Amino acid sequence: MLSAYWEDGKLQKWLEFGIVIYDSKLWGRGIGQDALSFWLKHLFETYPKIQHIGFTTWSGNQGMMRLGEKSGLKLEGQIRKVRYWQETWYDSIKYGILREELKK
Repeated sequence: MLSAYWEDGKLQKWLEFGIVIYDSKLWGRGIGQDALSFWLKHLFETYPKIQHIGFTTWSGNQGMMRLGEKSGLKLEGQIRKVRYWQETWYDSIKYGILREELKK
């Protein structure tokens, strides 16, 4: 499942996306990378005035972090120990890509 939302509401200059593959048997097969490549191109084409698209994940989601890096997104920020899950603190991790960085 792919999604996108405006982080800045009605201003509509700050676009974030999400991606979920619920079936773990499909993980590691390149499906996420193919879907994300399509989605980023689609979003930049659909919204020609935006310059940046990003996503936020957590340090416990190594698969999403690898997907972002393989897809050309840059690590833009890390907020330490703000996500708490199952008795463990994790970092919030922010990735993003600029229009001119997207491979055509």
